[in-house]
Amino acid sequence: MSSDKPLLSESEPLSAPNPQHHHHHHRRHSSLRINPLGCLCHTEANSSSVADETQDCNLDGLEDELENNFAPVVGKAVPGNLLGAPGFRPARKEFRSGELHKRCPARERKRLVSWGGVMDLRQNMKALEVEVSGALCLAASSQVQDLNKPEASRRSQRFLQISMQLEDNMAHHDNPRLIHINDPKKTNDKSDFSGNEIRTSKYTLLNFLPKNLFIQFHRVAYLYFLAIAALNQLPPLAVFGRTVSLFPLLFVLTVTAVKDGYEDWRRHRSDRNENNREALVLQSDEFRPKRWKKIQAGEVVKICSDETIPCDMVLLGTSDPSGIAYIQTMNLDGESNLKTRYARQETNKLIVEGMTISGIIMCEQPNRNIYEFMANMELKGQRLPLSQSNIVLRGCQLKNTEWAIGVVVYAGQDTKAMLNSAMSPSKRSRLETYMNRETLWLSVFLLIMCLVVALGMGLWLKRHESQLDTLPYYRKIYFQEGKAGKKYKYYGIPMETFFSFLSSIIVFQIMIPISLYITMELVRLGQSYFMIGDQHMYDSCSNSRFQCRSLNINEDLGQIRYVFSDKTGTLTENKMEFRKASIWGKNYDNNPLMAGSSQEIDAGVDEAMVGRKKWKLKSEIIPDPELMKLLYKDLYGEERIAAHEFFLTLAACNTVIPILAEGSSGGLESSLGGGHVSIDYQGESPDEQALVAAASAYGYTLFERTSGHIVIDANGEKLRLEVLGLHEFDSVRKRMSVVIRFPNNTVKVLVKGADTSMFNILKKDHPSDDRIRHATQGHLNEYSSEGLRTLVVASRDLTGEELAEWQCMYEDASTSLTERSAKLRQTAALIECNLTLLGATAIEDKLQEGVPEAIESLRQAGIKVWVLTGDKQETAISIGLSCRLLTADMQQIIINGNSENECRKLLCDAKAKYCVNSASRYDQITKWKKDTELDYLEIASRTKSSNLAQQYVGEEDGPNFGRLALIIDGNSLVYILEKDLESELFDLATSCRVVLCCRVAPLQKAGIVDLIKGRTDDMTLAIGDGANDVSMIQMADVGVGICGQEGRQAVMASDFAMGQFRFLKRLLLVHGHWNYQRIGYLVLYNFYRNAVFVLMLFWYILCTAFSTTSALTDWSSVFYSVIYTSIPTIVVGILDKDLSHKTLLKYPKLYAAGHRQESYNMSLFWITMLDTLWQSLVLFYVPLFTYRESNIDIWSMGSLWTIAVVVLVNVHLAMDIQRWVFVTHIAVWGSIVVTYGCMVVLDSFPILPNYGTIYHLVKSPAYWLSILLITVIGLLPRFIFKVFHQIFWPSDIQIAREAEILRKGRRLLGSKADQVSS
Repeated sequence: MSSDKPLLSESEPLSAPNPQHHHHHHRRHSSLRINPLGCLCHTEANSSSVADETQDCNLDGLEDELENNFAPVVGKAVPGNLLGAPGFRPARKEFRSGELHKRCPARERKRLVSWGGVMDLRQNMKALEVEVSGALCLAASSQVQDLNKPEASRRSQRFLQISMQLEDNMAHHDNPRLIHINDPKKTNDKSDFSGNEIRTSKYTLLNFLPKNLFIQFHRVAYLYFLAIAALNQLPPLAVFGRTVSLFPLLFVLTVTAVKDGYEDWRRHRSDRNENNREALVLQSDEFRPKRWKKIQAGEVVKICSDETIPCDMVLLGTSDPSGIAYIQTMNLDGESNLKTRYARQETNKLIVEGMTISGIIMCEQPNRNIYEFMANMELKGQRLPLSQSNIVLRGCQLKNTEWAIGVVVYAGQDTKAMLNSAMSPSKRSRLETYMNRETLWLSVFLLIMCLVVALGMGLWLKRHESQLDTLPYYRKIYFQEGKAGKKYKYYGIPMETFFSFLSSIIVFQIMIPISLYITMELVRLGQSYFMIGDQHMYDSCSNSRFQCRSLNINEDLGQIRYVFSDKTGTLTENKMEFRKASIWGKNYDNNPLMAGSSQEIDAGVDEAMVGRKKWKLKSEIIPDPELMKLLYKDLYGEERIAAHEFFLTLAACNTVIPILAEGSSGGLESSLGGGHVSIDYQGESPDEQALVAAASAYGYTLFERTSGHIVIDANGEKLRLEVLGLHEFDSVRKRMSVVIRFPNNTVKVLVKGADTSMFNILKKDHPSDDRIRHATQGHLNEYSSEGLRTLVVASRDLTGEELAEWQCMYEDASTSLTERSAKLRQTAALIECNLTLLGATAIEDKLQEGVPEAIESLRQAGIKVWVLTGDKQETAISIGLSCRLLTADMQQIIINGNSENECRKLLCDAKAKYCVNSASRYDQITKWKKDTELDYLEIASRTKSSNLAQQYVGEEDGPNFGRLALIIDGNSLVYILEKDLESELFDLATSCRVVLCCRVAPLQKAGIVDLIKGRTDDMTLAIGDGANDVSMIQMADVGVGICGQEGRQAVMASDFAMGQFRFLKRLLLVHGHWNYQRIGYLVLYNFYRNAVFVLMLFWYILCTAFSTTSALTDWSSVFYSVIYTSIPTIVVGILDKDLSHKTLLKYPKLYAAGHRQESYNMSLFWITMLDTLWQSLVLFYVPLFTYRESNIDIWSMGSLWTIAVVVLVNVHLAMDIQRWVFVTHIAVWGSIVVTYGCMVVLDSFPILPNYGTIYHLVKSPAYWLSILLITVIGLLPRFIFKVFHQIFWPSDIQIAREAEILRKGRRLLGSKADQVSS
């Protein structure tokens, strides 16, 4: 076996190193070579693997990656570590499990690594953890795909690449940060480290105005209105008063600036309070108070119980003799459960003894990964590894610990909390995108009107060129009081035409509604207020209300086509309960419903338990009586030994913290004789807590954990185990192992993990091993089919030689500042092999309340629900059946491929079998949608309100899609998420009613969402509760986070957050429908409201020689959209409801109105514009006809037009309001009253040309007759159209509304009849 053998070998199975073989090999190869770890080792290789998971992930890419990236290094040995000295910068070295020494130089050393492990990369790694099963293939094909994908998809692909590369970039730091303990001056002299003062505010007094304006003018519409206001300042173009023309833009800018300024003032106040807090800092050998903002890197800080940690610190010592500190990270990641951090025993001992600590910490550069920390500490010539378990982060709180002392490594803006304070990427609603398209059309109309006016002005000037000197408007000299005044500036026909064009733009400027942006923000804010206050979406279990974290996409909730959901914690409760176990090939059912089970236990094992300690758990578990007899009877043999090691592994192989009830720990020793002690387990994983609680129920209670050992009450006997090292679970290995030294000096490695990663590393020496393996595999399949979560448990003994080899490799890997995670995986592979199978566990994760009903309603609403989970395929299918996602009559298409060709064949066979066409699948779906839009009218017209419910029963989601369900695993997605197979998957998946993706990595979840986003225009929603769902949530159009058991990373990355999955039904079907209907109408109404006003001015200009003069006062033109008509639109946009929530929930198919874009589409826009054209003509010509023989002045006519247009648009709005409440009446009719009030005020100033006009007009009957005629004639066509449409072509919404009104009417008549009879 050559020393150049690759780390991963496909041909060789995993096996444990054979000591005899090594000894023989050692004799033959006496030559020495320098090992990359810095130890003198013999040249030889071991056939071990990081992970042989052929069913889970493709490791070929990882093999090549490791083989190519690690270059061999030959040279001097580097003592102790890759970093021999502070200034040493290592090259990337080869790190192969095959080049391991068998005789490391004998050293006297203590255990160097705490139990917490240096590889704290749990499932909480977000997208920072590189997923081998999906990331490598995605990265390999990204460049090819970039050339062939549309821009949106390329952006999504770049997002995946960035996520995959993030951890890699953070891990490679050639210049480690040097921290001199208790020497801040030396620490900060040569390095420009950040101080501890933080600043979350965006502005200062000096830069607020320019910076805020710069940000606001990123909106193109604001630039447009700024240009309009600037044009109006030019003398030839001064249509309005110069001050008046600035008012709309200044109003909008001022309102936004005040809002931004207030928010930033609050940030300044918060920063000031935070920076001026005090902490105890070591100064002149005693701890003195010091303000947070003056703390520097290198200083030693003391934190007392319940205090907040001011900066990122490496723990040096705690009040606990073993160096434990309990912290709460709620401010950082939202998790409420306590976590443990450790001070190194070497430093904790010095702190306890009151000695001064001086040393150097070499750590990685600041990064935002809160789940990993890589550093070394040089202390008295000894190099100690530091990991995530040794650092406490800013913002966390110290709990259940009297005090803790640490040295500052990151301060201020360099802390992980501050680096993670960036907001999630902002999203833009689909309707707003469409709105911009219509705004472009309005701009075209504006230009056409301006061109007409300019052309008319040119022709008129040409025709009257000889009369210009005598015409009143164009004569050369103004005469004032009989004297010659200033000359009129006439620029010639071409320039006058051009000025006329620019003046027209100024006059018609509100054709582009600037107030619409402010209105939409206020309406969305109001909608969010009512969504948050909805008591039907309040979760009493977690005491969490609905949260709106993004105000930009409320209306998108009404157009969702695809829902991508996580399973664990989203569809299920993520509250695990131990249900079954398979031990040594025998099944034990932990059924809580077994009658008399507790009596059997007591009767069978009472004698064995006499005098032994009983623990009181938070959640009681009823054990299996047969298994209890096996454990407590004095039996001998392999089965009892396996059961003993099985529960010992459950109790020891974890990171759970036992917390004893107050007052119980003091009498711990004495209480072993009897009595009860309450114990609670705190852990980051609900699975681990359930397994440890199960072990305790069977007599193996973990009740003490320190940085170096754990204590287990094993069947009443106190067992103190030394923890030599722990390899935590990660998404590549998919298992966890702990190396334990027993009191008799025996060393064992205890392992638990996913079956696909465990069966490959079991020993196969004896026929009985195969029997137990097959029996356990059968039990696992049975558990999975019942929807239970499974883990395999195994162990092995370590020889002294193997232990020494592992310790040497583990020490060097754990002190490495580069590639630490990869090196630890390789170190774990050394001992995670040739294992003895002990058994398997089955844990139940119950469905959340209301999940089946919610999924059924979403499906009836035309929404496709896809489940993306990391669980086994059988478990996912079982959960799918129980939550009604899958039904018994569905045809299941299962894609489990281990190569590209196999996946291609499976996809093609499935498409051929179920007649799925590859050609333009998207076109077929689009055609079906259009057909649906046409057909629903016919269905609706034949449907009476009485049988509305029957209309929605039994309808299919699409044409000939049948009842297909696609089930695909993550390994297949590695090959499928390539350019040539993506289209095949898309064709097949969109033909199925249900898609279930199993064993998927976080980035694969985002890839599936991107598959739909990049190839369709359908709206997508992703919902999840854990950090592994973050990339999926951010990729989807709408992201929803569940406030669950896995922390709040998903919530912090989401647009909306809630406590239970069932609330999604109400969020989409009720609030989504309302919001979409309101915003859609709001946009169209704003277009109409402004266009009718502009067209009225346009007709007037055509009748006044194209002179761009106005009959309306400057203030009336400005106030029209800002004051006169704005309030009603906001109130209706917040409060209007076309249907009640009961009706919307009873008939989910009504949600399809959003899919058909009934509330906002191009047809509605053009119909609205035609109606606007008619109303503007009526508005202009009715007063002309009424006053055709009178001598009314132009200002009086302008006053009439102002009042008439406000009355017209408000009555138009009143015709469309579906739900009248008191506030609506006040807003609609009150705006007309306010308009009259403003007119009275403006007409009372003698300096204004319209002085006194309103007082004369109101006395004339013709005035009131004109307003009445304008309102009736203008709205008559609209009224007739609505009547005919609702009678002959009613929509689903209209039918449901009529049914609702009829039900109310019958209920009202019934109540009146009861009153009469009584």
